Amino acid sequence: MTLREQLQAREEAMLSPLACRSSQSRGRARPEEECAVRTPFQRDTDRIVYSKAFRRLKHKTQVFLQPEGDHYRTRMTHTLEVSRIARTMARALFLNEDLTEAIALGHDLGHTPFGHAGERLLNEVMPSGFAHYQQSVRVVERLEKEGAGLNLTWEVRNGIVCHTKGAPAATLEGQIVRLADHIAYINHDIEDALRGGIIYPMDIPLDISHVLGFTHSRRINTLVSDAIQASQGQEAIRQSPEVGEAMMALKEFMFANVYTNPMAKGEEGKAQDMLRRLFEYFQVNPDELPEDFQVIRAEEGIDRAVCDYIAGMTDPFAVDTFQSLFIPKGWTVM
Repeated sequence: MTLREQLQAREEAMLSPLACRSSQSRGRARPEEECAVRTPFQRDTDRIVYSKAFRRLKHKTQVFLQPEGDHYRTRMTHTLEVSRIARTMARALFLNEDLTEAIALGHDLGHTPFGHAGERLLNEVMPSGFAHYQQSVRVVERLEKEGAGLNLTWEVRNGIVCHTKGAPAATLEGQIVRLADHIAYINHDIEDALRGGIIYPMDIPLDISHVLGFTHSRRINTLVSDAIQASQGQEAIRQSPEVGEAMMALKEFMFANVYTNPMAKGEEGKAQDMLRRLFEYFQVNPDELPEDFQVIRAEEGIDRAVCDYIAGMTDPFAVDTFQSLFIPKGWTVM
């Protein structure tokens, strides 16, 4: 037996009957020879981690636009926190950790510069609309590897596209990532908002804290432990009513006090104006798009190519591109 076959035999013996085994994957859009060492889901994890889109996440906004300070979250650190929370739940429920990890690491590959402000702008200017979870699938299917895509398994792609809204993922592993994403962003956004002086500890309603806990680690522990207990032996990932309601109340608190707070979001209008001008510029000057996007332009139209280009930008690259196109350069005497 190859090492992969031994790992798949271990999956068969040890995982829950509700788990998705790599040997039962629906496969890839383009069939490939199996790896002798890694299972299909392990290969998907590696492909995501080594992708250019994954590396760009370290320079993309999570909540605070280009914050000054080393300890604020970026889209990369958010992704890593989602992965850790999701794997903890998957391990406790005897589900497939490799599949869970691949979905978690790939779930935000299509996110725009400047976080959800960039996403809202592209959804406004793109005739067909825009959603980051759909773009994440487009990244792995169409944009990576010079247009060849990463050719991930069906289960990973399904988990990525279902991680935010709409129908739940077809696998419990994908459903775990959806909940882990919410657990991660609500809690680390609280920590960043506290660090930035947007909110203070006593602002969090006491009825929420009495259920979830008064500290960052206690809240996460409560939410993770509750999901594990509520989901044992179930065919869907669940929360208990009490904890689920407290989490929803905490999310509403964050939207009212952080996600729409002028102090935290005051620069978003400028970021959106900048992205709008970039979109309009490349619509008029599509020949200036990089070579990779000229193929998309020819096959799917200018708007699609421009949208893909801007969605893939990091925050600093978007600013630099805007400056080079619209900000006069100082005269240099040779």
